[in-house]
Order: sequence, then structure tokens, then C-alpha cells
Amino acid sequence: MSSTRVLLLGVLLDGPLHGYEVRRRLEMWGADAWANVAYGSIYHGLGKMADEGLLHRVEEGKGGRTLYEITEAGRAEFLARLMSHWWEIKPIVDPFQVALTFMDRLSPADLTAAMKARAVQLRAAIEMLGRAIEAKRGHGAPRHIDETLRLNAAQLQAQLTWIEDAVGRVGRGELP
Repeated sequence: MSSTRVLLLGVLLDGPLHGYEVRRRLEMWGADAWANVAYGSIYHGLGKMADEGLLHRVEEGKGGRTLYEITEAGRAEFLARLMSHWWEIKPIVDPFQVALTFMDRLSPADLTAAMKARAVQLRAAIEMLGRAIEAKRGHGAPRHIDETLRLNAAQLQAQLTWIEDAVGRVGRGELP
């Protein structure tokens, strides 16, 4: 919830919003792709942070729509967590690392096929991120949000470069 908490508080820095508006902004930014935001947790997170005094419920409108506003305690929480995200390096949890651990359990033919299939998926994902960056330009997303997509594309490109090299090493009997 730490990253989701920072995102929710950060979105509310610009002014009070309904939960739906918070969700729409995060969707526009593509946060599902780079922050692992479960959109169902947005409403729960907003309510929990309001109970903790980080947000203030400004009004409850028709249909149960609540307008949330960040408090001074919420601003302090946002800044503290934001700075910790800048200063702390945490491992990227990727199930692919588990697959690499057991690459020796596959035949060279199966391993090569799996690597080539992953390379196809990586190329498609990189291309999709490029299209997403272009599409966001016309929808009012801040330019700095594109950088999250660029970083994601660079990480995928690094994995693709590794896989393309590894396929050759499997073919030469150097892996696994």
C-alpha cells in the first residue's frame, strides 16, 4: 500500500477530488502499468487515510460519492514517503527471476523456445509503451508522467537485450 498511498496523497495535492476522479487521473497516467495499483484498493485506501487523519472528507454527495481533501498530516506523510521512495533501492519483484533460477530444469530446446516467446512479448510491450506515451500527449497528462513509461520501456529493453544474448549462449551450450 506504500506506493498506492503516495499516489493517492500526491493526486490530492492539487485539490479535493472524488474517489472516481482520483482513479481516472491514475488511469490517465497509466499507473496500473508501472505502480501495480489495484484500482479496487483506491476507495479503501482513501477511506483508511481519512480515518487516520491524512485526508478530510469534505462532503458526501449523491450516490455515496465522497470528496476527499489532503490534510497537513497527509502532506507530511506524502513528503516523507516520497523522499523514502527516492532514497531507498528495493528489489523489483518479478516472477521471471524464479524462472531463471530453474532454467537448468528445461531442455535447451524448451528453454530457447521460452526465451524466444518472451522476446516477442517484450518487443510488443515496448512498442505498446511507445504508443501509450504518444497517446497521453493529447489527453493532458503531465510530461513527467511519460518518464515512468520510458523507465518501464528501458527496463523491458534491458531484459530483451539479455534474452537475445542468452538465446545465443544456450545455442552454444554456455547456458544453463
